[in-house]
Amino acid sequence: RTRALLEVVGEAIARLSLAHTLETAVERISELLQVGQVGVYLRENGRLFAAAGRGLADGHEEVAARLQDALAGPLRARSAIQARTYGTDAALAPTRTALAAAGQHSAVAVPLRVRDESIGLLVAYPGPHAIGESDTALLTALAAQLAVAVQNARLHERTKELGERLGDVLASERQTSRQVNALYEISRSFAQSLSLEKTLATVTSTIVDVLGVDAAVIRVPDERGDQFVPRAVHVADLRMDEVVRTILGRPQPRPARTHDPLVLDIATAQRLGGAHALLIPFLEKGSTAALLPIATATDLLAQLTILCLDPARPISAETLTTAGTIAQQAALAIDNARLYHQQKQFAETMQQSLLPRERPAVAGLEIGTVYESAAQVDVGGDVFDFMDLPDGRLAVVLGDVTGHGIDATADMAMAKFVFRSLAREHSEPSDFLMHANEVVVGEIAVGKFITMAYLTVDPAGDVLCASAGHPEPRLVHADGTVTGLACGGLALGIDESQTYEQVCAELPSGGTVVLYTDGVIESRRGRELFGTQRLDDLLAAHATHSPQTIADALLAACRDFAGGDLPDDCAIVVIRRT
Repeated sequence: RTRALLEVVGEAIARLSLAHTLETAVERISELLQVGQVGVYLRENGRLFAAAGRGLADGHEEVAARLQDALAGPLRARSAIQARTYGTDAALAPTRTALAAAGQHSAVAVPLRVRDESIGLLVAYPGPHAIGESDTALLTALAAQLAVAVQNARLHERTKELGERLGDVLASERQTSRQVNALYEISRSFAQSLSLEKTLATVTSTIVDVLGVDAAVIRVPDERGDQFVPRAVHVADLRMDEVVRTILGRPQPRPARTHDPLVLDIATAQRLGGAHALLIPFLEKGSTAALLPIATATDLLAQLTILCLDPARPISAETLTTAGTIAQQAALAIDNARLYHQQKQFAETMQQSLLPRERPAVAGLEIGTVYESAAQVDVGGDVFDFMDLPDGRLAVVLGDVTGHGIDATADMAMAKFVFRSLAREHSEPSDFLMHANEVVVGEIAVGKFITMAYLTVDPAGDVLCASAGHPEPRLVHADGTVTGLACGGLALGIDESQTYEQVCAELPSGGTVVLYTDGVIESRRGRELFGTQRLDDLLAAHATHSPQTIADALLAACRDFAGGDLPDDCAIVVIRRT
C-alpha cells in the first residue's frame, strides 16, 4: 500500500497537473479502501471547494465544511477524525447534523497540511461500515503526500503563469522545472528503496545538485537521543570536500522541536553550538546556511543543514521552500525505511532463533550446515532442523517457505513446530510429510506453500527420504559419483489429500548426503542459473572433504557465481557417514 501511495504522488508530480493529481488520488483511495464516495476539498480565498470527487451525493459540501471547522477548531490536534450520525462528541455535533441532512452514515476526514497550514481536506464516506485504524493510517499517509503534491503542482502552475507573462522569468521557470523533476526523482527513488542509507544519500545529493547549494548534511538522533550525528553528507566541489566534511561531519546537540526552516545567522549559530558554531567564520564572510527539520507530526526524525559558500549566491526563499518540500517527502520515506529496518531486524532475530543452535552429535555421522540470507530482499523463510529418533536414527528436515519478511518467518516457525511435534510419532518420511501437509493446509495463507525435504539416516547407512516439491537431495560417494534421491510430491499446503512416496538408499562409509534449498541452484548470473550440473560437479570435486568444508564451498560458489550477492536465501545441510 505504501508503494501504491508513492506511485500516486510520483505520477502526479511527473505530469505537473493539479487536476490529475487530485483525480488520481481519489480513484486510488476508492480502489484501495473499497469506498464509493471520496472527495478532496481545497481552500482558496478563505472558502472550501470540492476540487475532485467520486460518487459524491448532495450535501457533501456542507459535511466537508463542518469537518473543516472541527479540524480547524476544537479537534485541531487530531491527524484524522471519524464522524457518524450517532455519537456524543460535542465538537462533532454540527457534522452529525450535516451528515443526517445529506443522508450519509459516516465520514472520515484527514486535513491536508503544509507546515501546519491547512490547505484542504481529504474525506471518505464509507457508509454504515466504519473504517479501521490501518485504513485511517493509510489515509493520513496519503494526505501528507497529497498535500506536498498539491503544493508542488500549485507552485509549478504559478511559475508557468508568470513565465508566460514575463520573459525575464524564463530562467527561474527552468530552475523550477528542474526542482519539480528532482522531486519526482526523489519520490521514484523512495518508492524503489526502503534502505535508510540510500534514502538519506538521495536527499543530500539531490538538494546539492538541483538547488545549487555547496553542501548538505543530514543528521539523525544517536541511540540515546542526546545529539544528532551525521549520516549523509554531500559536497558539490571535490576540492572543498575534505574541509567541508570536517565541519559538517561533526555531531550537533539535540535542538528544540521546530516545524519551520531556520536561516542561520551568527547569533543563532552560537546558540545552537556544535557543528553549527563551526560555520561562524564562513557566515562572517557572507556565506549562508539554513537548518530544516525532517519531521512527522509527532517526531523529529532528522535535521537537514544546507550551506552556500558564495556571498553572491545566498540561500533564497525559493531555495528554502523547495528544500522544505523535499524534507517533507523525505520524512515519510525515512519513517517508512526506519519501520522497515525495525521489522527486518525483528524478522532476522526471530529467524536466527529458529535455526539449530548447534549440530547434533551422532555416532558414525558427521554434519555440516550453512545458512545465508539474500543480500537484496527481506528475510526469507528457509529452515532446517534435526531430531534424534527413539530408534537411533537421525531425522533431518529442510524447508523453504514462500515469501519474505515477518510473514515468511512466522511460517518458518510453523514449519519447525510441525517437524518437532510430528517427527517422533510419524518418523517415516512419507508418513511425516502426509501429516505435516494436513497441518499446513489448515494454517498457511491462501496462495502460499512450503517445500520440504525430510530424511532419516542411521549410523549403519540406511537412508529414507521423501520430498514435498523440494529440490532432490544429492548422494555423493567417496569416489565422486553423485546421484539424486528422486522423490516427488506437491509442496505442503496445496492439496490436503496429497500423499508422498519415499525412497531408500544406502549411504556407504565415506559417503555424503546433501540437502539444499532452491536458492543454491537458482543463483543467477544474468539469465544463467547455477543449476544442478554445477552443483554435482562441485560435490564430486569435494567428495572427500569434510561436511562443513563442502557446505562452505558450495555457498561460496553460489555467491561467486551471482557476482558477490546472493539473490535468494541459501540453506545447506551435509551429512557424512564416517
